[in-house]
Amino acid sequence: MTASNRIGDLILALCLAAISWTSPHSLDAASPDGTAVLEFRGYRDCLELKNAGTRVVICPTAGGRILEYSWHGQNSLYLNPRDRGPVGSTTESIPMSAGRFDIGPEMVIPRHKTLWSGRWQGAIIGPRAARVTSAPDQATGVQLVREFRLDAHTSHLTCKQTIINVSKQPVSWCHWSRTFALGNGICIIPLSQPSRFPNSYVMYHEGGLININPRDPHIRQRDGFLEILGVPRYPKLGMDSTKGWLAYLMTNDLMFVKRFPTYPDRVYNEAAGLTLSIWYPADRRVELEPIGPRERLAPGDRASFQEDWWLLPQKFPGQETQLDLPALARRINRETGRQAAPSAK
Repeated sequence: MTASNRIGDLILALCLAAISWTSPHSLDAASPDGTAVLEFRGYRDCLELKNAGTRVVICPTAGGRILEYSWHGQNSLYLNPRDRGPVGSTTESIPMSAGRFDIGPEMVIPRHKTLWSGRWQGAIIGPRAARVTSAPDQATGVQLVREFRLDAHTSHLTCKQTIINVSKQPVSWCHWSRTFALGNGICIIPLSQPSRFPNSYVMYHEGGLININPRDPHIRQRDGFLEILGVPRYPKLGMDSTKGWLAYLMTNDLMFVKRFPTYPDRVYNEAAGLTLSIWYPADRRVELEPIGPRERLAPGDRASFQEDWWLLPQKFPGQETQLDLPALARRINRETGRQAAPSAK
């Protein structure tokens, strides 16, 4: 790349940043209904979205993440005790926990700390609605925008991430959600047929090896669903289901539901062509990871992917209790019937 090209890229990045970054300090004293700007765990300028039962706290300061998604005071997200914003610390020293989002594919994307842990700019954009915008990232050639909207009455939260190609070259990335929920729960995934995998999931072994026919005592198929009941032999699992939702039952008697679009006729560019991944380590967190299809973006193009979240009261089953999975699915469809918006360029 020539010096003139580098200067041109820098000017473009600065112009985009100036246009799209809006500080929450520009708000009038009277914020829109259900919103506030506050400090949370030492992070300044966090954006709060709130209704009578649900609270969402978004952190532009470090990674543009959701730090709290709670139902009547019970946070569903795992927050590392060291995930705080002490004065003088850098985001590189802070673990990025809780409601993370990212882009992939995982195994080939370059390191991109500007997007992952950098300082984003945030703005309240309406009643119970906020937007966060990253700085342009040279490593990937993109800038990310995330919009969050909380329903006026329920726990329904929409999370839309937009990838913008701010470089002079085509790029090819995908949406990758990396939400840390509280650990030691039960994950329910509806299965679609046919699957490319004999057991409808794959397991990633050490060294990046992918086992396409794993067997694990903590994972089973039943009534058209995959149940992950405990810590598997290896924590990273992948699925190719096109049903477009998952449910995660937590020990605090909450059920975290995600809906997301899937595209059976499009290319998914994760190594195993996954629409969804679950990372279930032997500790206090589980990662719920919807994955979007490959987005080939020319300079200036953009693509969006939306996840829809809910928190529903659900008694955590005892060890001897077997969930009625079809009944659980009917309840989820009844209470979260609004489908996620399709991804589009």
